[in-house]
Amino acid sequence: MSIISDSLKKIKPSPTIAVTQKARELKAAGKDVIGLGAGEPDFDTPDNIKQAAIKAINDGDTKYTAVDGTPALKKAIVEKFKKENNLDYTADQITVGAGGKHVIYNAMMATLNEGDEVIVPAPYWVSYPDIVLLAGGKPVVMECDEKQSFKINPSDLEKFITPKTKWIILNSPSNPTGACYSENDIREIAKVLEKHPHVYILSDDIYEHVTYEGFKFFTIAQIEGLKERVLTMNGVSKAYSMTGWRIGYAAGPKEIIKAIAKIQSQSTTNPSSISQAASVEALSGTQDFIKIRADSFQKRRDFVVKALNDIDGIECLNPDGAFYVFPSCKGLMGKKDTNGKEIKSDTDFVQSLLENSGIAVVQGSAFGLEGFFRISYATSMDNLKKALEKISSFCKSLG
Repeated sequence: MSIISDSLKKIKPSPTIAVTQKARELKAAGKDVIGLGAGEPDFDTPDNIKQAAIKAINDGDTKYTAVDGTPALKKAIVEKFKKENNLDYTADQITVGAGGKHVIYNAMMATLNEGDEVIVPAPYWVSYPDIVLLAGGKPVVMECDEKQSFKINPSDLEKFITPKTKWIILNSPSNPTGACYSENDIREIAKVLEKHPHVYILSDDIYEHVTYEGFKFFTIAQIEGLKERVLTMNGVSKAYSMTGWRIGYAAGPKEIIKAIAKIQSQSTTNPSSISQAASVEALSGTQDFIKIRADSFQKRRDFVVKALNDIDGIECLNPDGAFYVFPSCKGLMGKKDTNGKEIKSDTDFVQSLLENSGIAVVQGSAFGLEGFFRISYATSMDNLKKALEKISSFCKSLG
């Protein structure tokens, strides 16, 4: 009898974390490697947020807090939703966890029974299907290809909903594609979901503040009549460069929020008290740097998209948000690298790229769509220029 649980055997380690770790190991071994796998802003946490954390330490705010968030942080989150999304919540409709991933994990663990279905549009963030599997549910993958800008076609969605469907996961701006759902896009999806009141919606809004060229962010809880079925997840990691602080939060129906707190009470208990104090300042303090940073990401996006589209065999859509691109490498299939290895899949492509050129990216199949790869441009322009030159040279070397 194996000591490892059957549920754990169903899942795999996070591919994005694996790529980032592999790049670190190669660097430590003295290899010249540029990692484009991590979804982490290269900007530092703003000083006012750091100072709030230091003050919390000096004030002795280093004890246990309420399981699912301090009153001060819940108040700041309530105010954020009202100010930025015109959504009214009360403190008992808010949960705070140790990162957005933790909140999603808690939500699935708290609500899924064996065999419950969760619609996961692909390309998807790598952890969605595995979290569903761990919770005993069944991920139902709905492919959204490049012809539809990697977004859900509402008429297709209808075909995926069954009596067993419990959740659908929406992610806009998207990881891995950067695709964004406009208000009209979301309203069309909502028309389908309104006909199926047994289906709940998990809206992953973690990249809300990383959008370009005047794109107006809209979240599905803003649609009248759906809010009571929506769990809206967000966090401080991306917009405020606080990935290591591990604070995510969500707003939703009281019954779900209470159930999430019950799960959390038997796992992590409260998130870091110091990180929570810092997050109050993040949400309540100056927001001026957010647009400045988004503008910087946009310049990087423009450079990366053009450089990729200048490479024979690669095609790349221009995303409206996040800090990723999801180019196709289908035009390179069947070619061979300088070691004679044939490129038969996107996994072959990214492995050969890393081995021959020292550029770490993530294969599209890890996100549920074969024939693509993800680049994170949340790194310096110097790194991006070097990396794209190497990617171009590598692709030209394929024969």
